[in-house]
Amino acid sequence: MSALGFKNPDWFQEEDINIFRDAVFGFYEREMAPHSEKYRKNKMVDRECWNKAGAMGLLNCAIPAEYGGGGGDYRHEMIIMEELERANVEGFGLSLHNAIVAPYILHYGSEEQKQKWLPRMASGELVGAIAMSEPGTGSDLQAVKTTAKQSGNGWVINGSKTFITNGGTANLIIIVADTGGEGKHSKSLFIVETDGNEGFRRGRVLDKVGLDAQDTAELFFDEMQVPADSLLGPETGHGFIQLMKELPQERLNIAVQGVACMEKALNLTIDYVKERKAFGKRILDFQNTQFELAEIKTIVTIAKTFTYDCCEKHLRGELDTVTASMAKLWVSDQQCIIIDRCLQLFGGYGYMNEYPIARMWRDARVQRIYGGTNEIMKLVISRSL
Repeated sequence: MSALGFKNPDWFQEEDINIFRDAVFGFYEREMAPHSEKYRKNKMVDRECWNKAGAMGLLNCAIPAEYGGGGGDYRHEMIIMEELERANVEGFGLSLHNAIVAPYILHYGSEEQKQKWLPRMASGELVGAIAMSEPGTGSDLQAVKTTAKQSGNGWVINGSKTFITNGGTANLIIIVADTGGEGKHSKSLFIVETDGNEGFRRGRVLDKVGLDAQDTAELFFDEMQVPADSLLGPETGHGFIQLMKELPQERLNIAVQGVACMEKALNLTIDYVKERKAFGKRILDFQNTQFELAEIKTIVTIAKTFTYDCCEKHLRGELDTVTASMAKLWVSDQQCIIIDRCLQLFGGYGYMNEYPIARMWRDARVQRIYGGTNEIMKLVISRSL
C-alpha cells in the first residue's frame, strides 16, 4: 500500500489494466528480483530474461497484434516502468525496447520492415537500442559524425556511439547517421541487425555512478555493411524530424519513471522512520521528520498528478513537446531532491549500498541528463514563451 493515497484516474483503473499490472509485478518479483544483485554485479540483466519477458507478453505490449505485439497502449508501458521500480529490478531496459525503439519502426517503417522486426522484438529474439549520443556530441544531435554512405545495393556505416542503453545486449539498433545534406536534413536513421555483422563491435559496458544493472555501452561501426532496407523511412534526410517527433514520449517515460521512484522512496522512508529509534523515540515522532515527510508527500502527489495528466494527453494524441519537456525537467529535478531528503532520514544507513534508498539516490542523477539534458529542456520550454 502506497503512503501517497493517490487514486488512479478512471482511464487507469480498468479491469484488464489491473490484471496486467499484477502479471507484470509477479513476473519481476518471481523471475528477476531474486537475481537483482547478480545483475548489478555483472552490469547487465541476463539475456534469458528478455525471452521470458517475451513469452509473458511484456515486450512490445503497445504494438498492434498484427505485428506480434500485445495490442495495448501507453498505459501498459506505464505499468512496465512503474512496477519495475516497485520490484527493485531497475536495470531491465524494457521501456527503451518497448516505448522508444519499437515506435520508431511502427511509425516510420515500411510494411516489410514492421513485419521483419516487430514480431521478433515481441518474442525477445531481438533486443532493441537506439544509438544517438557520440563522444563529444551529447544532446547536440546535429553534430553527429557517424556516417552512412551508399555502396552498391546497401550502405556502409562508420563511426562510434557511447552511453547506449541496452548496448551490451541489443542486437537490433537504430543508428543516427549523417547521410549528407544541409542542417536538419543531413541526418537519417538506420535499423541494423548486428548478429554476424563483421563491421559491428561492442566496446565497454560503462562503469556508471548508478543504474548498475543497466548494460550501457560503447558501440563501434567499422566499414559496417547493411542492406538497403536498413534505412528508416522512404528517403534520407528525415532522421532529425523523426527523432523530434518521438522525443516527447521518451521524455514522458523519464517523468513516469521518476514519479514511481519518488513514490517508492517515500514508502521506504516511512517504513524506516516508524521502526528506527533515536533518543528514546521513533524517528517518525520528531516534528522535523513529520514536516519533511509532509512536504515530500505533497511534492510527489503534485508530480504524479501532472505526469498522469501528461499521460492522459498522450493517450489522446495531444501531448506536445513543450509539455513533455516540462514534465521531464521538473520531475527529474524533484526526483533528485526528494530522494536526497529521504536518504537523510535514514542517517548513516542511507549511505550504505545494501539499502535500496542508496541505490535509488545514485540512479536518480542520470534522469536530469539523458533524454536531453535539463538545460535543453529549459531551452525548448523557453521557445514557447
